[in-house]
Amino acid sequence: PMNLFDFVDYCRDQGLPGTELTSYYFPEDTNDEFILKLRRHCHLAGVSVSGGAIRNDFCSQDADKVARAIEHTKLWIDRYALLGAPAIRIFAGTQPKGESLSVTLKRCAKHCQTVCDYAAEKGVFLALENHGGVTATAEGLLEIVHQVDSPALGINFDSGNFKLPDPYAELEKIAPYAVNAQIKVEVVVDGEKQLSDLPRVISILKNAGYSGWVALEYEAAEE
Repeated sequence: PMNLFDFVDYCRDQGLPGTELTSYYFPEDTNDEFILKLRRHCHLAGVSVSGGAIRNDFCSQDADKVARAIEHTKLWIDRYALLGAPAIRIFAGTQPKGESLSVTLKRCAKHCQTVCDYAAEKGVFLALENHGGVTATAEGLLEIVHQVDSPALGINFDSGNFKLPDPYAELEKIAPYAVNAQIKVEVVVDGEKQLSDLPRVISILKNAGYSGWVALEYEAAEE
């Protein structure tokens, strides 16, 4: 068992300069006092908070569900801003059955605009991830990004989430918009898992001019 304070200490012990603290692992009764205590702990450990992550769905046709997702996003914008995190990973969502993709993407972009307007006031980036659903391809992800007019919106570059014949070509398309990067040690090519060409992934980021945090998101079966 490990809490967030233990995890920060673990990152320090590994000699890491930063840590990405995901909202799923915060206590249910999290409040400002807890956030400030954690921020102080990170600073004294010499570990920067590289970013955060939440779970949301802005593609739903259910207005109440979307309203809750927007409020959830705003809550964590406030919390991560207080913690000192520069960026928050967000999702787009899944296309409802029977609806055209363009309609879904337009609605998703509208909700992204709402939360990005709020994030911009707090000085926090929202990093939209290539996370399946309507963002299963670079084209779908970029269509949302291009419909949102906000300096607060960027892309969370996840190196292992494109499950296409050439995932590296897709990564090249989204890298110029990256404001955060999560690296996996595996990729999926035509449904088959294989070890990621990590030098190639880093090269894609560098060639796009990316100079930000690179976080390991380890999901392989081997320890």
